[in-house]
Order: sequence, then structure tokens, then C-alpha cells
Amino acid sequence: MSKKILITGASGLIGSRLTELLLKKGYQVSHLSRGRKSGQVPSFVWDVDKGEMEKPALEGVDAIIHLAGAGVADTRWSKSRKEEILTSRIESSRLLYKKLSTVNHSVKTVVSASAIGYYGFESDEVFIEDSKPGTDFLANVTKQWEEEVDKLASLAIRVVKLRIGIVLSERGGALTEMIKPIKLGVGSPLGTGKQQLSWIHLDDLCEMFIHAVETNSLNGAYNAVSDLWITNAELTKAIAQVLKKPLWLPNVPGFVLKIILGEMADIVLNGSKVSADKIKKTGFVFNYIRLDETLKKLLRP
Repeated sequence: MSKKILITGASGLIGSRLTELLLKKGYQVSHLSRGRKSGQVPSFVWDVDKGEMEKPALEGVDAIIHLAGAGVADTRWSKSRKEEILTSRIESSRLLYKKLSTVNHSVKTVVSASAIGYYGFESDEVFIEDSKPGTDFLANVTKQWEEEVDKLASLAIRVVKLRIGIVLSERGGALTEMIKPIKLGVGSPLGTGKQQLSWIHLDDLCEMFIHAVETNSLNGAYNAVSDLWITNAELTKAIAQVLKKPLWLPNVPGFVLKIILGEMADIVLNGSKVSADKIKKTGFVFNYIRLDETLKKLLRP
């Protein structure tokens, strides 16, 4: 078992919860961020634009969990924002490679975030890890991101990539945004409502990162999604039922979302069915499988 883990991009939804769970399991945890932060774990600074990292950041580290990258859904996709989404992932991965290839270190494993956006959208195919990448913006970003991370394997480092689906949590992310209009009584499915969603509970995702660190037989890409897909309409209805709120409005038309969100509307208007078989075969067990039970736990008063 690795004892000391360095997390990049640790201030986000995944990184903050992952830090809590790792500490509970007895790991030493440190963070790598753009500015020094006070908190329960040591924090080191890196400047991705300048290609710099504080030297002590890698000392004694057994594994790196790489989460760094600008939020995909944080703001409308302007040309500059799309460039930031791409370069934040590419350049941070390149900096890790640069440092790990030029300094003495004890890093044996890198587990990197990726995304099911790798596969693209608008397909009836059930995507597995060997499926071909898509051709849209997010697919191209994810493909290039993984290619940079894969270079670390040339340094005799075990590399695992978790292609993450829609993360459900009461702390933030997609679920908290979805419940806002439903609580106000104005919730409704988006577009056709038929788009398939591949989701995962935040705690299951964090446990999967830990599983990838601890299980030396894991290499390459694994889909980080639960067993059961659900449509946008079904998810909206299930949330409304748990919150005891009515759904009486018609679906929000796709063209309206495109006017509001621009190209970013593709995230909510399209979906994909992604298989979890590969990660299950490694012995990973999901704690949250049924969506109705998951929502009840997440949304309980």
C-alpha cells in the first residue's frame, strides 16, 4: 500500500472528498496547487504556465492523483475558455512528466482523472475502454489529455486513467444544479430527455481512485461509472419524487439551451451509455448502484 499521496487539483469536489477518505485510511496526503493554501494537509505550489514546481512537493511521494484542469461546465465556452480547458490539462500533465523525468523521486503510480467525454455523444453504442474516441471538442480534449498522461509510463511509472461520468454529490456538481429549478417547481427534462446518462456517486468515485492506487495490477483506462444508465427525463423525475416536487412544465427545447449555453449545451443535450464491466472485474465493488436509493441518501433533509 502506498503511504504518501500527492493530489493535483485537490480543491475541487473530487479532491476535497478524496483527501478526507485518504486521511481516514491512514495515508499521508499533500496537495499541489497554484497558490499556497492553509489546511489539514501540506500544500505545495506549482506554476504550470512557467513550468515550475516546488522541489519538496515530490519528496517521499509514492503515488500522484492527478485531477488538475479547468472546469468544463463552469462558464460558457468562448474561444479562450476552450483553450484554457485544453491547455490546463495538457500543460499540467507535461509539467508532471518534466519533473518526474528530471529529479530523483519515489513515485511508482500516477492515477489521472479523465472523462467519458472521450467517447463522444449521439451513439447507441455501449462504450467500453477500447471504443474509439469521438470527434467533438470534449472528445479531442480528453484524447490529448490521456496521451500526455500516458507518456509517464515511459518512466517506469504505473499509469491508470479513470474516465469519469456524471458525479452525483450533495456537495456540488451536476446534482446541486439540477435540483435548483426542481425545488422552485420549475424543473423539467432537457431537450428530448431521452439522452442516456452514465453516473457515479462521489464516494464510489473516490474509492475507485484509492482502489487504483492500491491495486498494482491496474493499468490503463477504466470507466468510472455505475452499473445502470438513466435518461435525463428519468433522472429529473426521480429527483422531483425524492424532493416531493411536481414536474408539470414541458421539456426545455434544445435550441433554447443552445442560445443560453452555446456549444456547451452539448453536455446536457447529449448522453452516452458507458460500461463499468472492466473496473468490476478488478474486484472493485460499488456501494451506490440503484439511483433511487442513491438520491434518497443524497437529498434527505
